[in-house]
Amino acid sequence: MHVEIDTIKKRIETRSQQSRSKYLKKIEAWKNKSPNRNNLGCSNLAHTYAACGRKTSQNLNIKKFIGIITAYNDMLSAHAPFETYPSTLKKEAENLNLHIQVAGGVPAMCDGITQGEPGMELSLFSRDTIALSTAIGLSHNVFDSAICMGTCDKIVPGLLIGALQFGHLPIIFIPGGPMSTGISNAKKSETRKSYAAGEINKIELLSVEQQAYHSQGTCTFFGTANTNQLIAEAMGFQLPGAAFTPSDSPTRELLNLESLKSLMKLMDSEIGIGEMLCIENWMNAMIVLLASGGSTNLVIHLIAMARAAGYQINPQDFNDLSSIIPLLCQIYPNGTADVNEFHAEGGISRLLMNLLEADLIYNDIETVAGFGLELYTKTPHIDSTNPKNLHWKQIDPIKHNLKSIATAKNPFKKNGGLKFIGGEIAEGVIKISALKNENEVISAPAKVFTSQQEILEAFERQELNHDLILVLLGQSPSINGMPELHKLTSPINVLQSKGYKIALITDGRMSGASGSFPALIHAVSKKNNLYKIQDGDEIVLDLKNAELSLINCNLDERVPIDIFPENEGIGRELFKIFRTNVGPVNEGASIFYD
Repeated sequence: MHVEIDTIKKRIETRSQQSRSKYLKKIEAWKNKSPNRNNLGCSNLAHTYAACGRKTSQNLNIKKFIGIITAYNDMLSAHAPFETYPSTLKKEAENLNLHIQVAGGVPAMCDGITQGEPGMELSLFSRDTIALSTAIGLSHNVFDSAICMGTCDKIVPGLLIGALQFGHLPIIFIPGGPMSTGISNAKKSETRKSYAAGEINKIELLSVEQQAYHSQGTCTFFGTANTNQLIAEAMGFQLPGAAFTPSDSPTRELLNLESLKSLMKLMDSEIGIGEMLCIENWMNAMIVLLASGGSTNLVIHLIAMARAAGYQINPQDFNDLSSIIPLLCQIYPNGTADVNEFHAEGGISRLLMNLLEADLIYNDIETVAGFGLELYTKTPHIDSTNPKNLHWKQIDPIKHNLKSIATAKNPFKKNGGLKFIGGEIAEGVIKISALKNENEVISAPAKVFTSQQEILEAFERQELNHDLILVLLGQSPSINGMPELHKLTSPINVLQSKGYKIALITDGRMSGASGSFPALIHAVSKKNNLYKIQDGDEIVLDLKNAELSLINCNLDERVPIDIFPENEGIGRELFKIFRTNVGPVNEGASIFYD
């Protein structure tokens, strides 16, 4: 293993020694208390089996119990496939002498629907809500193991945070897979720019969008949902190839059945998810995030997820890794390929193989498929002699660069896809994987806004037609829940196409779709200095030296602006408890940790 990566790993281990030890003691104690079926009273047991139509519990006590936590709904394309999964798994369970019940459902919202809407302010908080819902589903303490079904943005992180509270249980994740490719992401992006520029009408835009989002499965661009899926395989809590096998592929159904067999092996070995996911697994997650140029949301989520397992990761760890890990992927929005093209070129298995060959990722890890990340360099195929079975093939070790995947010897960029910016004003992250010049220095006057809508209206009035740095405040978790700000992408791209130098600074999020322009996001203000910036201040965003600064301005003499968000309507009132108790974004923006 690369010596500097090992140094970062040891630093995290040392920092986390007390919290990880406390976590392991907790799950070890619960191994002796769970499941509790034999100690339940007859009334409790009757309630357990009533929904299954069973009249006796004698036979069921012999079987292993598996609880499913599902994010199924038919509102979202990525989670609609889960409708049939439980019934299919239950049929297979009968053949394996297992008993399966759906233990609970978790909410799953789509940022693609709520973009720019008030409901977007619940998006980040839905992650911790999902964690709470997962805990409720498994709280009956009758299960020997569990299956978590989820794919998208906050759903997988929330499920994992919840599952780690039951770290004594073997748990496997099952995703839904991507939808087939519709129109190209390039055409979609150009159409959005045309609409923002007033060149086409809404009906024309809708027609194109429906060609892009057209069936069950995840969106095909490399945003937060698909970054989740890459990380799930690199960490080993779902089967190799499960991430990007198409939603409608016959291989998908066999992967689900294979997941059940893998879960049986984990139960036989008594390997709980909490002990399985060691520091090397978490390091692998950080490494593939950087190597793939994935979603900036995963910086927040990985910090929060790791804390649920007793590991204390911070932004500096990502920053130090980013100078070591090269960018090996070009998937839209930092390339033209979508995830289906990426998968066809070898996808996750090829990326992991290239990282292993360069000693840039850990091989010696426990996974749901067995020991060793090398298992994840193989891809699932239907057995030609028995179409009911899968076997895993080693991919062709092509050495030259493909459209979407590079080797470590000839990367797309020498550093990872993220850069962390500091200075006396604020610190935050910029996704640089899609930038033409990752070392650009932008000096321009500030234009301060306190809502996304204000920027859109200023754009419509053509007040932004000059070099400027947009400063969008009031978007932090404690103010309005830290919404995504994707509606800004097309207008800013239009301003770029006119030749203006444009950058964005905000304490909000832009996730996997950011990167076509310099966007300093997740900004954490220092001494309230970010909130002291005024219109016309000359800001320098120095990507080369990773610093944000002001020219000829004494912020100590200024008072920060006050922001009074609405926070009412569309359920936002109920989430006051989250806004009041949420931790800082550089600690995972969670309500669970002090």
